[in-house]
Amino acid sequence: MQRILRLIEKVAKTDSTVLILGESGTGKEVVARAIHELSPRVKKNMVPVNCGAIPAELLESELFGHIKGAFTGALHARQGRFELANFGSIFLDEIGEMSPILQVKLLRVIQERSFEPVGGTRPLDVDVRIIAATNKDLEKEVAAGRFREDLFYRLNVVPIHLPPLRERPSDIPLLLEHFNARLARTRHRSVKGFSAAAIERLQAYRWPGNVRELENLVERLTVFCMDETVDIGDLPPKVVEGPAVSKSDISKSEFFFDLPEDGLDLREMLATLEDRLIKQALERMEWNKNRAATLLRMNRTTLVEKLKKRGWMSPDETD
Repeated sequence: MQRILRLIEKVAKTDSTVLILGESGTGKEVVARAIHELSPRVKKNMVPVNCGAIPAELLESELFGHIKGAFTGALHARQGRFELANFGSIFLDEIGEMSPILQVKLLRVIQERSFEPVGGTRPLDVDVRIIAATNKDLEKEVAAGRFREDLFYRLNVVPIHLPPLRERPSDIPLLLEHFNARLARTRHRSVKGFSAAAIERLQAYRWPGNVRELENLVERLTVFCMDETVDIGDLPPKVVEGPAVSKSDISKSEFFFDLPEDGLDLREMLATLEDRLIKQALERMEWNKNRAATLLRMNRTTLVEKLKKRGWMSPDETD
């Protein structure tokens, strides 16, 4: 997530089109708003459009507006979302749900920076920063013929992938604190904290609804929790009894590191990582060297030599 935040800060300063990818509930609109608020366009509108929630026959009018009499019921001319977002940003959520006909028209807007309202004959110029999002794999949608390849490449200038919550369990304690503090400010209710057992179970849960599901759970707990501190008995049965996160879920994201632009000392970085993992294994196994070595998939004698090299064994301690 720190890597993603650095990318948000960097891309916000540009006018590049951004495509935010991730499962539902991972916070795609939060990222879109952060990009807009950190951009030079912050004083203008950021206009959101949920392309999956608006019927296809109405979406064109929502996006581009219409003139009076353009269709039955068009008693007045209406501005579209693109015109409302002029000199600002437009957030096209669930872009993968857009019909093929509208995909063509959106591609024209991106290429020409202009559009025609429904029923209109004169193009309107527009200066809009496009931020799109989807929970679909657009490359698979392109291969299946459901999404235009040329539009995909126009949108995929700067892709930002938001990992699901199950892949970043170390974020859960921070998110619990954040949501609890926000509820204290906005709803004047909160809990004192979460027990270690509750946090451990929350980190093991798979979170199909991602961050949104966690936020809703925290709000529910502030209403129904009878004690000041949330314990494992206060959690819903599906969280306590549900399937646990697998090692493969977190292995890819937990150890991802982005190479800094000015480079780094690889030996020093690897030594630091090794130190951290050895300390974590020892602490988790209460400094039992046999069990820590098993956790690290190494011989006990190898672990002992590493501890001696680091000075992490007292002189009178036996191997």
